[in-house]
Amino acid sequence: MKRTAWIILVMVLWAASAFGAEVTNLRIVQEGGRGVFTYDLTAEADEQEAVVAVTVTVAGKSYDARDLHLEGDFGKVRSGKGKRITWNILQDFPKGLRADVDVDVTAGGGPSIANTTGMKFVLIPAGSFMMGEGSEMHQVTISKPFYMQTTEVTQGQWQRVMGSNPSHFKDCGDDCPVEQVSWNDVQEFIRKLNGLEGTDKYRLPTEAQWEYAARSGGKKEEWAGTSNESSLGNYAWYDANSGSKTHPVARKQPNGLGLFDMSGNVWEWVQDWYAGYPSGSVTDPSGPSSGSLRVNRGGSWVSNASFCRSANRGYHDPGYRDVSLGFRLLRTR
Repeated sequence: MKRTAWIILVMVLWAASAFGAEVTNLRIVQEGGRGVFTYDLTAEADEQEAVVAVTVTVAGKSYDARDLHLEGDFGKVRSGKGKRITWNILQDFPKGLRADVDVDVTAGGGPSIANTTGMKFVLIPAGSFMMGEGSEMHQVTISKPFYMQTTEVTQGQWQRVMGSNPSHFKDCGDDCPVEQVSWNDVQEFIRKLNGLEGTDKYRLPTEAQWEYAARSGGKKEEWAGTSNESSLGNYAWYDANSGSKTHPVARKQPNGLGLFDMSGNVWEWVQDWYAGYPSGSVTDPSGPSSGSLRVNRGGSWVSNASFCRSANRGYHDPGYRDVSLGFRLLRTR
């Protein structure tokens, strides 16, 4: 007997940054046991490609591209018309579907810039989101767009600015994240980088900016890029797959904004002193004006999945160094 996949309801959701690439003219049809998604990818004149992400939600459970049998134009995609993605529904749901299905096709990674050290930055749009988890959840508004480094600062980048490499995992190579750097060390790196670039725009992100970016612009993502623990290995190096070491940056799938390794590989210092969250809604929070511990985020190669969650907070003395602790930079516009 021929089996047929029935999609009772499809809610077409699309989202894109107000800057850069955008998914338009999204169409979804069913052809036998397959779903076919077509769209146009529009971009600014100087952009040629974007990171296109696909999320399919079935009866309230979300699946990303790595969970499904998808073929076609997702991942890094050149801008243009007539892009096509085919989903083999019966490979993933052999009995077919008799449930609500939402399809989300988004273009992340807006306009990007690079500096003389090889660091790349992508523009993160302004917006509001629910920060934290459980009883600490509170609404945060990020009022101004900013550029976030697409990867953690690498050993090669640190070497070019500082003339040395403090990392334990030197054998991993120039493209691996620098580690064994304290918050204080990072401030000296930033001072020298700003001097080399003739600017004052480089700094650490605030804790709120970091979490907003990790959640692909404030989405309800438990980890950077996904809410399914079974998919975490597609996005992060953590204790289950790291082999007890760091790995070159940008080898895993990016989140919806084109940011790599926001979960796992190395913990990342942020700007804030550690303290409890405010009880109400806030705009552009920067944490307390003083304290004894600085916040770090994202988990690392030695962390379990729980510690790699987008909302999880770490904290250490600003002079603390560790083989699992690095950073990425923010650049103001």
